[in-house]
Amino acid sequence: MHSNGHAPNGTIEKKAREDRFQGHDYYMLDDLLKDDHLLARDAVRTWVKQEVSPIIEEYAERAECPQHLYKGLAEIGAFGPNIPAEYGGGGMDEIAYGLIMQELERGDSGIRSMASVQGSLVMYPIWKYASEEQKRKYLPKLGSGEFIGCFGLTEPDHGSNPGGMVTNIKDDGDAYILNGAKMWITNSPVADIAVVWAKDEEGKIRGMVVEKDMPGFSAPEIHGKWSLRASITGELVFEDVRVPKANVFPDIKGLRGPLSCLSKARFGIAWGAIGAAMDCYDSALRYSLEREQFGRPIGGFQLTQKKLAEMITEITKAQLLAWRMGTLANEGKVTPAQISMAKRNNVHMALEVAREARQIHGGMGITNEYPVMRHMMNLETVLTYEGTHDIHLLITGHDVTGLNAFS
Repeated sequence: MHSNGHAPNGTIEKKAREDRFQGHDYYMLDDLLKDDHLLARDAVRTWVKQEVSPIIEEYAERAECPQHLYKGLAEIGAFGPNIPAEYGGGGMDEIAYGLIMQELERGDSGIRSMASVQGSLVMYPIWKYASEEQKRKYLPKLGSGEFIGCFGLTEPDHGSNPGGMVTNIKDDGDAYILNGAKMWITNSPVADIAVVWAKDEEGKIRGMVVEKDMPGFSAPEIHGKWSLRASITGELVFEDVRVPKANVFPDIKGLRGPLSCLSKARFGIAWGAIGAAMDCYDSALRYSLEREQFGRPIGGFQLTQKKLAEMITEITKAQLLAWRMGTLANEGKVTPAQISMAKRNNVHMALEVAREARQIHGGMGITNEYPVMRHMMNLETVLTYEGTHDIHLLITGHDVTGLNAFS
């Protein structure tokens, strides 16, 4: 196994298996954070070291979701940290939410997906758009992890263009009849409820809560993913599902509803990707100081230092972008286009950091002795979901020119 001259039964691997992650804060942004931000971040960091890092490689290798972690995620307040406490959320601000997502993704993008879908794409729309009765019915159970939720917007033939959806509802007295299908849905095979978006008979997009035991509703799992292997992904299939009218969000119509949820999720991803990047950088920095070639640590060579210096520079810029975005969000000023910029920049940054880190680790970088290759594969998905890399570029383009390249 170690034909590359790596230390036999080496010193290096034994240390690598431990989670020795240290945070990286080159510009002292911690000075801008409040005590409750730091407490939340450190609590989640500790939980990830204890509960996620020891098992994540095995689960990813088996392409299996560690479903026992849903309860733990609820206990550490990762489900809806920015939803009011009276509804079962954490009652924290947007920066705390971002930092929690950062620490979860430092562990694994799939674990962060489990949490950000539950909070941003299920709890948030129910809190924002559902009736008071629906809020009381669903939110506390979602916050405690008793219920798992998923979000049905993307369809087999409508991804970047959600307005083209064909999933539809038809009026049937005290209920609607729902037909259609959704694709690439995180959590769907294990979800108790789905927030689903469908067109009514006027062609207006409506949101609703569909429960898993409603006849005609199924959620087959998608297999064969080389990315987000520890996250469970599936479809949602609706064949004449009767959805009570009480389950339909009363007032919101059109794409504004689902897009507002996506903004919340993209906000979390912009923070989360920094966590994955920091984990790759942290591993590469440590490896560069321990791995010797030509009689000295490879961290002493100019080209390795160039990689590390560029990594920490890009991570620092992403941290500044996320912090400012979080500050604007707390003030109610952040725009969807600003969130798009941060999502696109930070995920692309993280993927580049992962690739450079993989090179620094040499052959060991492709093994699961180190987290780098797993992060790299995960980030290929994060680059595409919740708005692709290219779509976010065009959102910025539209924002600065006023001209829409989509139509």
